[in-house]
Amino acid sequence: MFKDLSRRRFLAGSTAAAGALSLGGALGGPLGAGSALAADPLKVGFVYVGPIGDFGWTHGHDLGRKAIEEHFGDAVKTSYVESVPDDGPDAERVIRQFASSGHNLIFTTSFGYMDPTIKVARQFPDVKFEHATGIQTADNVSIYSARFYEGRAVIGTMAGHLTKTGKFGYIASFPIPEVVRGINAFILAARKVRPDAEIKVVWVNSWYDPGKEADATKALIDQGCDVITQHTDSPAPVQTAASRGVWCFGQASDMTNFAPDWHATSILDVWGPYYIQRTQAVIDGTWSTAATWDGFKQGMVEMAPYNPKLPAEVVEAAESVRKAIIAGDLHPFTGPISDQKGMEMVPAGQTIPDQDLLGMDWYVEGVSA
Repeated sequence: MFKDLSRRRFLAGSTAAAGALSLGGALGGPLGAGSALAADPLKVGFVYVGPIGDFGWTHGHDLGRKAIEEHFGDAVKTSYVESVPDDGPDAERVIRQFASSGHNLIFTTSFGYMDPTIKVARQFPDVKFEHATGIQTADNVSIYSARFYEGRAVIGTMAGHLTKTGKFGYIASFPIPEVVRGINAFILAARKVRPDAEIKVVWVNSWYDPGKEADATKALIDQGCDVITQHTDSPAPVQTAASRGVWCFGQASDMTNFAPDWHATSILDVWGPYYIQRTQAVIDGTWSTAATWDGFKQGMVEMAPYNPKLPAEVVEAAESVRKAIIAGDLHPFTGPISDQKGMEMVPAGQTIPDQDLLGMDWYVEGVSA
């Protein structure tokens, strides 16, 4: 049985995930009790890779889950399991338990959940699945993501103005396309302002590990990086950067409160409207497989409030990029673009197509990864 887990975190490993499945259901009621509640509200399940208290990626998705509850009221009940590793058997076990317990719609919110989501979906053809940042669909599996790279172009522009050393630090999770895209978009934008700039990447091989994230931040600052950003989920990098008096950018949720003097802004992932739309489609019987990849223009990506201590020209430059992307006048991946070895990969005036961006596995000039 699932439980509202807001007061606890689950440890990685099968024991922890199995424990999640044996708890009482504060939101959806005990799993397996559906026969007595045949006319009950639509049940929507969420599988989270991190804790809802990460104040980053999972926190942003949980705000979307809460938006469903607020919008639909008693017509919908949501349940979730947090801190489910996406690199082992626990994910499949949790997803299957949701599907077998009467959940009509299941959101699996990490790239690593792709294979178990597809596998379970085949076994439960009447259940609808939505996989975040995925690349594989099925008759009952949709994929969705945000164009995070648009936000990276904004903060890269800001970093180019803020740096004194021309060295940026990037705390990264795993070398998958969405992370590679973000690194590239950041340095491409920064180099338009500071052509000699370089970005140093430290891989922590985790989405959420505050200790590793903090250590990586310290190491990057010690190497001369005077602007820090991240594609990990805890606020540890911004806290550590602030303690050293270094400008920083948050990830996925607004991290201002963790570093009010040095947090420049955060890229915000806004999932609520999409979650409401897809839930309504299930209720209406109109849900169909889709591949959604939205950005600033559609409101799936936003920027947190800019730090009032930032120079006016930095904010103006950031807003110029953001507005140009919305207007269609600027694409962060329009050439000329060269790779790390200086070989031209994208000629001037040409833009990398979405299908190539989705599989991006190479780094642009200026990246040390």
